[in-house]
Amino acid sequence: MGDSSLVFRAGPLLCALRLDEVIETMRPLATHPLAGTPAFVTGICIMRGIPTLVVAVARLLGGAGADVSRFIAVRTERGPVAFATGDIHGVRTVSTSSAGRHEALLGDAPARLIAAVGTIDAAPVLLLQSMRLVPDEVWAAAASLAVPS
Repeated sequence: MGDSSLVFRAGPLLCALRLDEVIETMRPLATHPLAGTPAFVTGICIMRGIPTLVVAVARLLGGAGADVSRFIAVRTERGPVAFATGDIHGVRTVSTSSAGRHEALLGDAPARLIAAVGTIDAAPVLLLQSMRLVPDEVWAAAASLAVPS
């Protein structure tokens, strides 16, 4: 079994997002810090005229910073989010099994972030659950910046 996914680097990790969650990829945009958010939220950017949260995927999954060369805009239940990532490896089929969770392999990465651990060739790939990546308190901090109309 496999899903067509956008595959990218997040520090030392190879990660993927299902294509139906991806809006577009782009060069990194200017990001403005957002107080009161976890370290993996690097701030807010203006993406296509919309204030958008920026999440550093490597910091989210492993706690360490990494070089950012691309943003991946993804759909979430509350609006778009920009994932700050390393190089994009393209659209690939990520092979997963019905037992693809492999919690023992996930280390410190919260299990709620990972849909499955798959493979491309012989390399492990973390298939992310983008809809769950941004906690409620981060959305609340972002909403507090909204200007009343």
